[in-house]
Amino acid sequence: MRTLYIDCINGISGDMFIGALIDAGADATIMQEELKKLNIQDEYTLSWIKVIKNGISSTKFDVHLVNEHTHDHDHGHSHSHEHTHDHDHGHSHSHEHTHDHDHGHSHSHEHTHDHDHGHSHSHEHTHDHDHSHSHEHTHDHDHSHSHDHRSYKDIVHMIETSQLSEGVKDTSLRLFRKIGEAEGLIHGLPLDKVHFHEVGAVDSIIDIVGAAILLEQLQIDIIKSSSVPVGNGKIHIDHGIYPVPAPATLEIMRGVPIEQTDIRSELTTPTGAVFVAVLVNEFGNLPSMKVQSIGYGAGTKTFPKHPNVIRVIIGE
Repeated sequence: MRTLYIDCINGISGDMFIGALIDAGADATIMQEELKKLNIQDEYTLSWIKVIKNGISSTKFDVHLVNEHTHDHDHGHSHSHEHTHDHDHGHSHSHEHTHDHDHGHSHSHEHTHDHDHGHSHSHEHTHDHDHSHSHEHTHDHDHSHSHDHRSYKDIVHMIETSQLSEGVKDTSLRLFRKIGEAEGLIHGLPLDKVHFHEVGAVDSIIDIVGAAILLEQLQIDIIKSSSVPVGNGKIHIDHGIYPVPAPATLEIMRGVPIEQTDIRSELTTPTGAVFVAVLVNEFGNLPSMKVQSIGYGAGTKTFPKHPNVIRVIIGE
């Protein structure tokens, strides 16, 4: 049995998991080609580089949104969270850029559109709890690359109609369903009304489908994991200031052994949480195995005494 062991040294996030799989020998270029089957490649670029984290050489994977100035912060350790919330609080930041992208043909139109949407977006922000409003609004722009708000149905449709392998589709859909159910439960919404303002941004679609592609490529039969540090303290999310782990993360982590830590930061994000919640067959210490490859994936934040990495160990 080809086994993958996820060692959550310092929590887990989507981009750290992908970085670790690439570091362990998966081919990022093949993943990049496969991801084009989602037909959203004009919305992002990818990068993966070697970095040193507290003395450990690791791979840093990033999704950079097209027409966005600062995207790296979203992969802090609070990836999907920080990214979306920062933009939510900026009211029309993400929206403006989305429309730059959509209407890149005429400059004057672009500006007008930005101003129009400044109003719309703050309106949406005010009604953030009202998902039906949000749903309606985004749906108008769904087919012209709405970056930041995609509904669960949109994402399922995107994956199902793609030319990705059946295995990759199945894994991706299971991961998104888990996130959708958690969001729905928290906001009191049925699955088909769920909107991913926290994890529906392009980078999360890439993290989830990208990881599914790499796992298939590595021919992993079984996945095991350590317990998962989630961090502590408080974070800003679009509904206000919440304790760590954020509500969506905690909901996804039902049944997953959580580990106490004194680091005041969001160590595990919803995307990271969903990987361990859906993919892991058993939790515990490093299993007996003949080790074949090891990979380290880096987060953006740096902590004084804790290397901000996850480690994956692949063996028989």
